[in-house]
Amino acid sequence: MNKPLINVACAAVALFAGQAFAADCASQAAEKKLAGAAKTSFLKKCERDAAPPANEACLKTAAEKKLAGAAKTSFMKKCEKDAAAPKG
Repeated sequence: MNKPLINVACAAVALFAGQAFAADCASQAAEKKLAGAAKTSFLKKCERDAAPPANEACLKTAAEKKLAGAAKTSFMKKCEKDAAAPKG
């Protein structure tokens, strides 16, 4: 399989999943009638808690490459940043 294609597909799934979590968190904030700093704080925590643990595709790739320590940390930061970046 083409690894770049797999990475793009996984990033797209993660992006759409993140948007779904954000919409759910926004509706919860509206139900609780939160505003201002309370709403911002709630949304940040809600989205962080609802998101899948790290980027599973990035973790899998790091494991395949047998990365550890600082190399794994650096790879994960770049991989997650690339996955979160809007494509287009």
